[in-house]
Amino acid sequence: MKKPKSIIPLFKVFVDDSVSEEVTKVLYSGFIGQGPKVEEFEGLLKNYLRNYLVVTTNAATSAEHLAIHLLKNQAIHNAFIDGAASYKSQWPGINPGDEILTTPLTCTATNWPILANGFKIKWVDVDPLTCNMDLDDLARKITPKTKAIMVVHWGGYPIDLTRLSEIQEEASKIIGFKPAIIEDCAHAFGSTYRGKKIGNHGNICTFSFQAIKHLTTGDGGALVLPHKELYDRAKLLRWYGIDRETNSKDFRCEDDIKEWGYKFHMNDINATIGINNFNTVTEKLIQRNIDNANFYNSELEGIDGVQLMENKDDRQSTYWIYTIRVKNRDRFMDYMRECNIMVSRVHERNDKHTCVKEYKTLLPNLEKLVDEMICIPCGWWVTNEDREYIVECIKKGW
Repeated sequence: MKKPKSIIPLFKVFVDDSVSEEVTKVLYSGFIGQGPKVEEFEGLLKNYLRNYLVVTTNAATSAEHLAIHLLKNQAIHNAFIDGAASYKSQWPGINPGDEILTTPLTCTATNWPILANGFKIKWVDVDPLTCNMDLDDLARKITPKTKAIMVVHWGGYPIDLTRLSEIQEEASKIIGFKPAIIEDCAHAFGSTYRGKKIGNHGNICTFSFQAIKHLTTGDGGALVLPHKELYDRAKLLRWYGIDRETNSKDFRCEDDIKEWGYKFHMNDINATIGINNFNTVTEKLIQRNIDNANFYNSELEGIDGVQLMENKDDRQSTYWIYTIRVKNRDRFMDYMRECNIMVSRVHERNDKHTCVKEYKTLLPNLEKLVDEMICIPCGWWVTNEDREYIVECIKKGW
């Protein structure tokens, strides 16, 4: 096959043709802040995720920050509802000096909110078959200082949530409480685990609608909560702690603010972009990502110098990125550039940065993985001809 004239990109922004006209209407409507379009977009998310406890935010990073803030000791008595009395009585909340166990293989947006909230990071090694957190290493590292666990569904491939729940239960027997679990689902919009969409497995979840994600709102995020009390608090705290739904005599004058909050809310401009992108993304584009990935799963199996990631039947990735391991990775990158194919590791390991040097620890799986992992174009823009050309280049060797 001929080399393409232009590079096959690793990422591409999708904006539906209807967005321009609808955003223009909002711009001249006189209401561009958090309003009816945000509510409409949240309704679409609730129906799609099959979870009505969805709160949109101005960024996924804000959702991460708010998720951790919600777990602090303050007002924790409001955090759990029916059937969770024993959990509530055991949960001590996150306090200064406590640790959150997390993966170093992710965007820094996952981990910097831990520091911003005043807590310590404890790194957990990665699973070289999935790029997700190594759950054996997680189980070994839980201590009474472990108040929460932050996991990432790398590339959209769900971590083993059943095993994660078992580790959480076992921890409660040893340290007297269950560490809270936060799922960073930035890569995993639409992914499923055991038939249920990610966002429905009893944990706090965050989603990203940043420019190059499956679904973009220009920028934005969402927080999905497992209990109504957390949901109600999140709705308040994303907008200074002000209740926007009660009737006040003077809308511009706030009722009593019981707990201060942030300016993390989404606006109607971003929501309108999301609304008009939504159907095309969920009904067509995500499936195209999956189809491209399935082609690679079939065609790259057994290729010398290439190792594919795990692909179990009990979960479905939506393949925001498609990761493989290759020998002579740097040479592979140079070769793919020569072929006009964009590749990247996408995220640098977070533990190498100066600002977290105090948390440095040995992570043997990660040490080897980062020298071999690479992501190849897989998104909706990759045509049949493109993916055949990519496979042909890889098969020729580098």
